[in-house]
Amino acid sequence: MSRPNILFIMSDQMVADLTSAYGHPVVQTPHLRSLAESGVRFDAAYTPFPLCAPGRACLMSGRHASAIGAWDNAAPLTCDQPTFATYLATAGYDTALSGKMHFVGPDQLHGFRQRLTTDIYGSNFGVYEEWIAIKEAKGAHPEEVMAHRRRYNSDYYVSDGIQTDTWHTALSYDEETHFRAIEYLRAQGESDGGQPFLLAASYHHPHEPFWAPQRYWDLYEGADIEIAEYPVGFEEGRSQMDLNLNAYHGVTRNDLRDPESQRRVRRGYYGVTTYMDDKVGDLLRILEETGLADNTVVVFTSDHGDMLCEREMMQKRCFYEWSCRVPLIVRFPDGWKGGTTMRTPVSLLDLLPTFNDLADYGDALPHDGESLLPLLDKGEDPERLVFAQAHEAVGMPCIMARQGRYKYNYIHGYQPQLFDLEVDPREWDNLIGDSAHEEIASRFEEMVMERFDPDAMAEENRPVCTAVG
Repeated sequence: MSRPNILFIMSDQMVADLTSAYGHPVVQTPHLRSLAESGVRFDAAYTPFPLCAPGRACLMSGRHASAIGAWDNAAPLTCDQPTFATYLATAGYDTALSGKMHFVGPDQLHGFRQRLTTDIYGSNFGVYEEWIAIKEAKGAHPEEVMAHRRRYNSDYYVSDGIQTDTWHTALSYDEETHFRAIEYLRAQGESDGGQPFLLAASYHHPHEPFWAPQRYWDLYEGADIEIAEYPVGFEEGRSQMDLNLNAYHGVTRNDLRDPESQRRVRRGYYGVTTYMDDKVGDLLRILEETGLADNTVVVFTSDHGDMLCEREMMQKRCFYEWSCRVPLIVRFPDGWKGGTTMRTPVSLLDLLPTFNDLADYGDALPHDGESLLPLLDKGEDPERLVFAQAHEAVGMPCIMARQGRYKYNYIHGYQPQLFDLEVDPREWDNLIGDSAHEEIASRFEEMVMERFDPDAMAEENRPVCTAVG
């Protein structure tokens, strides 16, 4: 395959399991399902940081948050960090971004030769004044930290936070993102094809507010919408990470457990997920109409997921599957590995070296990802190890390690977590302290400590709050 075009489609806050592409029986994502059927579906893909700005900074640079200082939503990706757009532009690609990449600070290109839209957020630091004020509350109790906030995240996760048939900023933004992306593809289809392109089409949906346009809301009238389960006594098993995040998000300010409220919230989420799927369908159709599909690799993913009231938690920032695991689908124009499902854990950090391989660019600086192409060529790899980090609003360095069937969550200064995802996919049974898994837990701890320095990370990333008892 000669150097192909790359269409990189990115959603925001999409839960892999809440798509028909990943087998959900209710949520309608026919275009993603079709993409997966003709491409490769990765079943254990993880964001390197389950939060917008740092997750995207890591994705773009191919480096872990602790390596680039991407501690939170107010941290800039510095201009001295090359990105996959930098490398592909150097390799002769036309690199274009339509939509959201959550770049903080004055550099809004980071290797893209052109932005077709502004970002959905302002490029200056003023929008983060609230978060900076929260960071300054070092050592404060979480309830004191919450006092700095203008609103609580949980407001969007109850019935009163859901509206329908309401035009709002996120919809306007995604419509412009979509129009500019289609306009770009049509122009590429009319060109002589002498220069390959990378187009990143990055949307806000299905990120909250889950305010679906009416026809998408109506699509789920009478649908069987499952709600979260709360096993008796599960609260006693909450990690310190859970406790701190729940305090930050203000989960006790609203009743997240109310069944009817959950059905309304999830119906809205299902609606905006299908809205996002339709955007994918449009882009794929334009590729076919313009003839670009014959030489364009399509990659679809999301920056993180959403807990959607599972475990009485919401939003992202944690390592549970609905938050940290993301959809990742790759389709090659020659049909290579079409219909393949990969169970080996991979990371969005792997996209930078993958894109470089596709562009035949071999001079990248050191990074933390591994190209997906050799993995696809050789098949499943039981030894492949991926990491994720989370620091913002948590209060201490937290590091996830996933290898094979096990996931280990290091929580600096507190009891870690170990889950066997094959027998416990909902992550209820923490195996730490189980004598049968002592060796596995020790091995994971060693792998984390060999790769990272949590003490140094704690010193550099000032904690937001003390632990919640």
